[in-house]
Amino acid sequence: MNYQAFTNDTLLMMHHGARGALAVDDELSKLGQEARFQVRQTPDWVAHASELESEMLKRGMSFDAIKWSEDQAQLSQSTDMTRPADDPDASPNQTPASEAAAQTVDGASRLRSRLAAIFGVKATD
Repeated sequence: MNYQAFTNDTLLMMHHGARGALAVDDELSKLGQEARFQVRQTPDWVAHASELESEMLKRGMSFDAIKWSEDQAQLSQSTDMTRPADDPDASPNQTPASEAAAQTVDGASRLRSRLAAIFGVKATD
């Protein structure tokens, strides 16, 4: 891709998109779900972000570099998101299907909140 042809704002927007996709993948991994964008697993994502950052550096632009640490990826995947059996919020009348639905809703809500914190915006439910 010819990154020199893009405006500074366009480069920033593409960089934010790459960071956002990585943040979503990491948060989904923490929730025990499959990464939606597969950023860490796809070499083209890494190359795209690296080329964006290289062009942004050439232009003297200010931005937060993407951290590609494998330790960070492993840490996010090792987080255990299961609810203990003695959880006071667990309902004895809850069926496996309703519990799974509740976890999906809780997971989505938690993902929204965590991403809002990462990007410094207000989360809405």
